[in-house]
Amino acid sequence: MRINSYEEINEIGIDALGEVGSIGTGNAATSLSNLIGRRVTMSLPKVQVLEFNEAVEKIGGFELIVASVLVKLGGEINGIMLSVQQLDFVNLIVNSMLGKKIESFDELDDMACSALTEVGNIMISSYMGAIADLSGIKVNMSVPSMAVNMLGGILTVPMTMIGNQSNHVLTVGGQFNCDGVQVHNDLLLFPDINSLNYILYRLGIK
Repeated sequence: MRINSYEEINEIGIDALGEVGSIGTGNAATSLSNLIGRRVTMSLPKVQVLEFNEAVEKIGGFELIVASVLVKLGGEINGIMLSVQQLDFVNLIVNSMLGKKIESFDELDDMACSALTEVGNIMISSYMGAIADLSGIKVNMSVPSMAVNMLGGILTVPMTMIGNQSNHVLTVGGQFNCDGVQVHNDLLLFPDINSLNYILYRLGIK
């Protein structure tokens, strides 16, 4: 049965996307460990379909300053995926790779931004790679772009793209653990409705 909006995804569909998330974030944790030279594990990710305002508030609010890495999806599916990085996650990366700590996003230099872009791309590629492996879908991904802004401003771009189809978003959230310190990371997936139906179909969800 075809769905016409994000909120029509049933529990079976959510569970299937959660399984993809578990594989994808597991791969991301391994890649991240290799990149920063420290052991990183991750809790089982929680996949939710949330109304736009609810998703923003759950992550931290419209005025929360974040770093975000955006990748456009093409090939057999179309859409946008974001990796949203809050300050604690940013400091884990910056400290591990560059040996420093920042107090605010204003202190990010080109090297730090490059490192965060690489990590965001790993997170997104790991999740989309898991979808491709489990479903056989061919996914093309654009060169990642990074921005620092208030969360409400960051999410304006994908919501402008799909806002005529849905005011909901797929969120994949989980806790990374590194040397006993937990930091949170959020992935936000914005496929168009045709692509979302195709993903669910190829994952065996009727």
